[in-house]
Amino acid sequence: MTRNIRKIVIFGATGNTGLATVQVALNLGFEVTAFLRDPTKLPPDVKPNIVIKGDVLNTDDVNKAVEGQDGVVIVLGTRNDLSPTTVMSEGTRNIVQAMKMYNVLRVTCCMSAFLFWERDKVPPRLVPLTEDHERMMNVLKESDREWVALFPPHITNEPATKNYILKKDTSVGHVISKFDLGEIMIKCLLMDDYIGHTVGMGYPQV
Repeated sequence: MTRNIRKIVIFGATGNTGLATVQVALNLGFEVTAFLRDPTKLPPDVKPNIVIKGDVLNTDDVNKAVEGQDGVVIVLGTRNDLSPTTVMSEGTRNIVQAMKMYNVLRVTCCMSAFLFWERDKVPPRLVPLTEDHERMMNVLKESDREWVALFPPHITNEPATKNYILKKDTSVGHVISKFDLGEIMIKCLLMDDYIGHTVGMGYPQV
């Protein structure tokens, strides 16, 4: 375990994985700020301590969310839009700059296991998103923050099993529950072992 991290902001809080991550963090007793574009997408049974409506491309919005936090969780996505984008990488750049401004060191960032693959093996329809994930990765690498990059495989809606396996810098399995992924996002924020590494995940082979 590492420095005392109790106050965290989660970017992308109303996405599929984002909501699961918010709930895990609340269950673990964190003070959670949920950063989101549309508060109406927050289910009534998910109750973050603070809700900030904002655009990750707006530096003022991002700065407001990062100020005073102990840690940052990035779960940005494009929902079902697979077209070329720079929103995730530019948003990550804004977040990292705000972290530097307010001396917030630790960040976990969710990308994709396709970054473990040779680019020509990635399904063509997913190449544009993979390219922006790669740009996100470069933003982290170029920063001086204590980053952990999570590369999940296919994310399912299955209940958490908690018997997942984590490995540094290599892929593990083909699927991960969004609830287990949410726990991984939070737990990696607290551990020194994974700083500066990519993290693969999956379940034991039966």
